[in-house]
Amino acid sequence: MDLKVKTLEGKESGKVSVADDIFGLEARADLLQRMVRYQLAKRRAGTHDVKNRSEINRTGAKMYKQKGTGNARHSTAKAPQFRGGGRAYGPTPRDHAIGMPKKVRALALRHALSSKAAADEIIVVDDLKVKSPKTSDLKGSLAKMGLSKALFIDGSEVDKNFSLAARNIPYMDVLPVQGINVYDILRCGTLVLSKSAIEALEARFK
Repeated sequence: MDLKVKTLEGKESGKVSVADDIFGLEARADLLQRMVRYQLAKRRAGTHDVKNRSEINRTGAKMYKQKGTGNARHSTAKAPQFRGGGRAYGPTPRDHAIGMPKKVRALALRHALSSKAAADEIIVVDDLKVKSPKTSDLKGSLAKMGLSKALFIDGSEVDKNFSLAARNIPYMDVLPVQGINVYDILRCGTLVLSKSAIEALEARFK
């Protein structure tokens, strides 16, 4: 399939042919949902923690004698039912990551790219390079392209001036092609790819 190529000023600059097995698939919602769940679970810190009864700094002596008081039988005041006692079945540090085969992850990325192409939410540009790192200059260029929320994917190295200029613009993210992922693709309004990024993606899926 062919995609139109534009410059950062919004002018048309020809067409580029892209692989149908990357940009022309019929997107599977179930596969995209699995991948988003995998990514969000993997980035959780998992540092939540509470003190159980063995970690409470409190005497372990029996509260009162077993018989003759008329009260229920209790042992230590560290027990969860008492004020200041340990938490029962509370969260402990753990890894929230779930497993997902490498081939399925690669397929999910293809389907995410295809879903953007099907929705006409992909813009291909010659390159993502600007002369100066001024945010105001880049804002003007993006306004000409009609972009308000976008993810920019460049080749192996992102232009430093472009990265600095885009850093202060809300809802604009810049990533090298190595960092492209399903979650960021789906949550961005428009996916902007440079020609070098497309070449790298096609080489990656060969």
